[in-house]
Amino acid sequence: MSADTFHIARARVGPGETRDLSLKVSESYSGAPIRLPVRVIRGTAPGPALFVCGAVHGDELNGAGIVRELILGEPPAVVAGTLVLVPVVNMFGFEHHSRYLPDRRDLNRSFPGSRAGSLTARLASTFFREVVLRCQYGIDLHSAASHRTNLPHIRADLTEPRTARLARAFGCELIVNTPGPEQSLRRAACQAGCATVVLEAGEVWKVERDVLRTGVRGVQNVLAELGMIEGTPREAPYQIEVARTVWVRSPTGGMLQFHVALGELVERGQPVAVCSDLLGHGRTPVRSHVEGVVMSVSTLPVVKPGDPVCHIAVPTGGLPGLRASLEGTQPAPADPAPGPVG
Repeated sequence: MSADTFHIARARVGPGETRDLSLKVSESYSGAPIRLPVRVIRGTAPGPALFVCGAVHGDELNGAGIVRELILGEPPAVVAGTLVLVPVVNMFGFEHHSRYLPDRRDLNRSFPGSRAGSLTARLASTFFREVVLRCQYGIDLHSAASHRTNLPHIRADLTEPRTARLARAFGCELIVNTPGPEQSLRRAACQAGCATVVLEAGEVWKVERDVLRTGVRGVQNVLAELGMIEGTPREAPYQIEVARTVWVRSPTGGMLQFHVALGELVERGQPVAVCSDLLGHGRTPVRSHVEGVVMSVSTLPVVKPGDPVCHIAVPTGGLPGLRASLEGTQPAPADPAPGPVG
């Protein structure tokens, strides 16, 4: 991209400028405009445009926290290209602590949207046209669904070279190779030519210090990889790439005692938790039917039969190959799983 004026939200941002803008995406019942705050940071030299957004699901506040940290902490010293920071995309859900919009639709299953569609489709269309289509790269920041927590990991389509470049440069230890669901932001963005990855990390309704650290470092790594800031990306101590993930579900109802933590390796048949009734009877092991890495665990210790307990990333070569690749590495300590309940 040439170092000319960058147009967004009916404003022009020239090379070397930093501007805070307001992007109208809808209107309230009273007719008042609903707007998204946007910060645009431009370098003086030509370079790519990268968007970083949070809270596509309105209750996933870690993403908003990461973007705010990029603004309030030490803002990236962009020397080339354009960085577009959007702390909250789903302002409706954000205002009501909700994943969804008032029309009960999921914004992350609505892209690229429609100018003449539902409330959600129109918001998706505006964001897609005003932000995504003006960029060549994107990072979409997410957390686990309610009552779960995620090990920080990247989800990306590694068959697309530009997307794979971002995913590996971000610096997470775990990368899940998948194109993403139909009409998700990252899949629609990639289809439109904007190489986009997703960070999944932490819980809803929280801004977690370790997640902020991971997210800010990852965005800075990507900026360095793209030549938008000076320096080189900080490499992860190791990286695991998987194409398959499996949920381990409880065979019975009751209360759980967890035996695994995020980032741990589990064997096939290994108990990840024990489920028993309220008096401690009928202690039933909840066993993993695959081997791999724990990438998500439930934070709700009560379950019915079939409820998810933990999510396992399954390495292609199995655990022996994974352990061999990890020899000599020093992975960062994992966040603790919820402790025993009872």
